[in-house]
Amino acid sequence: MTTQPLFSTGPLNVAVIIGSIREGRLGPTVARWFVGQAARRDDLALDLVDLADYPLPVERATPGDPPDEETAALRGRLAERLGRADAFVVVTPEYNNTLPAALKNAIDWIFDEWAAKPVGFVSYGGMSGGLWAVSHLRHVFTELHAVPLREQLIFHQVWERFDGDVPRDAEDSEVAAKTLLNRLVWWGEALRAARAARPYQR
Repeated sequence: MTTQPLFSTGPLNVAVIIGSIREGRLGPTVARWFVGQAARRDDLALDLVDLADYPLPVERATPGDPPDEETAALRGRLAERLGRADAFVVVTPEYNNTLPAALKNAIDWIFDEWAAKPVGFVSYGGMSGGLWAVSHLRHVFTELHAVPLREQLIFHQVWERFDGDVPRDAEDSEVAAKTLLNRLVWWGEALRAARAARPYQR
């Protein structure tokens, strides 16, 4: 008699979220490079989620009232994609020492899908490299019962860092990406097993 495992042992499903929707943004460039690094591994299944494809309104419906049909469908599609993920990587710039409004808005539209899953960060910007944005995101995701990772990938002075689609210091960036992904896999597999053994209760 064969004993079935209590939890999935297949590749970890990772949603990589592009957190900026501004015209001329560098988010897709940074995210594509990171996904390229992650795609070298056979223990990950990747889904690149661009928030520009999910223009959720800033004003939500009155508490207790459902949103309009179009908004509900948009929110449902995003929630379904994020709900399939075992882990997240948020690719974010820094606007005025914090995260982009569109990213915070999207996070607030989703609820249960974040819980008991690890969140890694790839940040970019000027001198700070997005550190303030990530600092604030850690608080936000902790409130949503997610598990923000200590390790992160940072691109300081991002406008000078990329030569086309590749960082000029590619070797150092690859090492940092590998460190982040190793930690993401450890937490992702551990929390996936924990959720399967005992569904997470808020």
